[in-house]
Amino acid sequence: MSNLQLEWSERELLESHPVVEPLVAAGRRCHGGFDGEGTYRSPRTRHRSAAIDAWQRHHREETGTDLVHAPLDTWPESYPNVAQAKFLLREGVPGPVITTLTRIGTVEGFGAMIRHSAVGDMQRFFDESISGTATAHLSGGLLEAHARDEAGFADEVGHKDMWFAARDIAFDRPVTEDETERMMERMGIAGPGNGGVPDPEVVRRRLEAMRRFPDLDFGLEMLVQRMISILLIEVSAFHTFAWAETVLSDDDLVAGDGEAARLVSYIRQDETPHVEYLRTALSEMRERTFVGDSGRRIPGAEVIGTLWDLLLADSLGARREQLLRQTLDEVEYALAGHPRRDDVLEEFHALGSVRPARDGALVDTGPGY
Repeated sequence: MSNLQLEWSERELLESHPVVEPLVAAGRRCHGGFDGEGTYRSPRTRHRSAAIDAWQRHHREETGTDLVHAPLDTWPESYPNVAQAKFLLREGVPGPVITTLTRIGTVEGFGAMIRHSAVGDMQRFFDESISGTATAHLSGGLLEAHARDEAGFADEVGHKDMWFAARDIAFDRPVTEDETERMMERMGIAGPGNGGVPDPEVVRRRLEAMRRFPDLDFGLEMLVQRMISILLIEVSAFHTFAWAETVLSDDDLVAGDGEAARLVSYIRQDETPHVEYLRTALSEMRERTFVGDSGRRIPGAEVIGTLWDLLLADSLGARREQLLRQTLDEVEYALAGHPRRDDVLEEFHALGSVRPARDGALVDTGPGY
């Protein structure tokens, strides 16, 4: 067995690299910064990245199995795609791109809720020891680091505001807070009059409806479900980053001389530890035995496999269909009153793989379908 450091304090997992220059975007101090050589350093990764690498190596050596697969290569492309987004911008219709950037930032901010999923000492839920694992450190720094990355901490803003900054740089502060809230209401992300925040009770009822293991502690199953859901969102986000960096680096279509695209590249770098710690902890759970409230033993492969399949199907099925419809609604909303509405909409459809069928349903013929 390799001589790996597997135990880390919460302080260590939350510690950042020293930087000589802070990251400032749209006049706001962001987390992270640049070292003496001008290299961007993601926040809270001075020890976190090394810890995740050690846990991954330990998992492979201990179990002989690899980590759960993040399906990057088969995930559908962003909608609108790069060609569609650039076409809309050339046609003087920036609204859908602005909405997409606003939605991404809003959803990133919701990632802070993961800190409230912590269930304390995880050992009581497993038959085998979880000493020296990412699972054992979820409540000891990993979930908190993730939450701070997404929503910011103290006087440093996180990904939510960094996406908004990228939007504001590229489009010269295109929306007010009130307009942002109405935009999110149109997209179905938040209900009317609640400040753009999802109703926690609605979220809880939805999670309860997806519960599959009643004998497991409710908080534990909700934590596992949230971890899988966020991992799948992170997988989707990697495609979104590529889309945003390409669109926002086009100086002929957006402002900022590429600053918005560079900001997205820093966010993309920050997200890597999220994908890796989630993959690691879920893989560790998969190779262990869960203990239910009644004392019943449930194979980890059954728990993780069942919830993974359920949430993957939901992400690529009902949730994606809903997102496609909401996005197309925003395109049509932005084209209302446009003198070439029908022609622009037809060319928009022709540039992508998603288009309405005769019955009004949206059909996606892109990769993975």
